[in-house]
Amino acid sequence: MTELTRFSVSIDKSLLSKFDRQLDADKYPTRSKAVADLIRNRLIEKQWTSCKKTAGAAILVYDHHRRGLANKLIHIQHEYHSLIVSTQHVHLDHDNCLEVIVLNGLPGKMEKLALELKSTKGVKHCSLTMATTGKGL
Repeated sequence: MTELTRFSVSIDKSLLSKFDRQLDADKYPTRSKAVADLIRNRLIEKQWTSCKKTAGAAILVYDHHRRGLANKLIHIQHEYHSLIVSTQHVHLDHDNCLEVIVLNGLPGKMEKLALELKSTKGVKHCSLTMATTGKGL
């Protein structure tokens, strides 16, 4: 179990009021949980810019009727096989598919993969979401 430490923060009253309203809207149980999440998110951002191994997910939506597109996307993924932990393919409707590609590796390589996927004709949307391996948090 993690040892907890109490600390105090001085903050503008109106900013704290806005923060509390957002906590209520987001259903946070306590300010402490929200502040811990903000700190954790900032540390994860730093992890992504530090070029250390981390985790993430590329999410893309594409038209599966586009000639040769599925093969092109598979080819790109094979070029980055060392990053890819798993993929999930979902049929959204008759024309559109969604893929989630779970990644583990260097952030720069993940960004390069996402850019290649995004720039492929027929891909309607592609985003890269940063996560963390959990180490050091």
